[in-house]
Amino acid sequence: MPGDPAAAAEPAPKEYRIDAVDVHAFELPTDGPDGKEQDGTLEWDSTTMVLVRVHAGGRTGIGYTYGDVSTAVFLSGELAPLLRGRSPASPPALWDLMGKQIRNAGRPGVGAMALSAADIALWDLKARLLDVPLIHALPAYHDRVPVYGSGGFTNYSLDRLADQLAGWVEQGIPRVKLKTSREPDRDPRRLTAVRKAVGYGPELLTDANGALGRKEALYWAYRFMDEWDVRWFEEPVSSADIEGLRLLRNNGPARLEIAAGEYAYTLRDAVNLVEADAVDCLQADVTRCGGITGVLQVAGLAAARHLDLSAHCAPAVSAHAFCAVHRLRHLEYFHDHVRFEHLVFDGTLSPVGGALRPDTGRPGLGLDVKWADAEPHRVHGERPV
Repeated sequence: MPGDPAAAAEPAPKEYRIDAVDVHAFELPTDGPDGKEQDGTLEWDSTTMVLVRVHAGGRTGIGYTYGDVSTAVFLSGELAPLLRGRSPASPPALWDLMGKQIRNAGRPGVGAMALSAADIALWDLKARLLDVPLIHALPAYHDRVPVYGSGGFTNYSLDRLADQLAGWVEQGIPRVKLKTSREPDRDPRRLTAVRKAVGYGPELLTDANGALGRKEALYWAYRFMDEWDVRWFEEPVSSADIEGLRLLRNNGPARLEIAAGEYAYTLRDAVNLVEADAVDCLQADVTRCGGITGVLQVAGLAAARHLDLSAHCAPAVSAHAFCAVHRLRHLEYFHDHVRFEHLVFDGTLSPVGGALRPDTGRPGLGLDVKWADAEPHRVHGERPV
């Protein structure tokens, strides 16, 4: 009660301060043909994880993003000094502070990815200080996140392509995605091989990674739907071509959804897609869009516009974060990130019944770094003593 002497005499809760921040980066070669993987617009031979740890009150929060090693340098120079000495009690308050700090250094791209990794670490730290799983520190609507298997790179042989996607279906994942449109004339054989391998029960998704022009994309949209019952066409044109996305959404097959949003680094990027009626399903990447705080903002936008939100990659974090998304669709269970996260972390999740369910028996994200396994892949920072 106000004015109660006994209440006034109670000690205030201990307020922790961030006493250290350390940043690391690891580069893992791909396991594709000749050590390479391809999609519609890019070829790569490795994936880089930038990992940040934030320490306070004897606990450590873990966050990460996927990007160039320069993201680790940016995080170390711009954000780590800002966080030291501050309270970890309110990650959104520190998110706002970090956003102001990087304004002139470059907010989209590397800046947003660095901020995202730090924000994830702060939420993980808060949950660990509260000794609860991260899902219980968030305003969760769900206790699991449905997934779709994702890989199907354009340089895979037909056998490897079919085996990979059929393997996910055999694990109980009812939806799978392949990359398309690097060489469009090859796609009919690839799609036919996949449909033969998985049957017509599982949902089939495609991703052009912005490789096509508007008219060409419209042509393939109808073929994808009519011949292989494809229900999802991700980035048929560049996500920067908002008018092109809207053209596909308005003029393509009624049951083929147009999706984009994985390259939304700021909330305004997502707003631009939504206000233009450019997508049937919005996407967000927790490691790019501002971390968990950013996902919560995009989730509100999606709900207000009656759009589902799909999680792009980073399953170890997204499995918790997207339980707090009201209009949740699913999560991309991406081959490269699954390999990397199983290598670097103890406590990663595997799909059960086509979904990832956060482990409520472990605090925070439930992850611990396997330093000995990660160390051979280090490209930035030093192994903790």
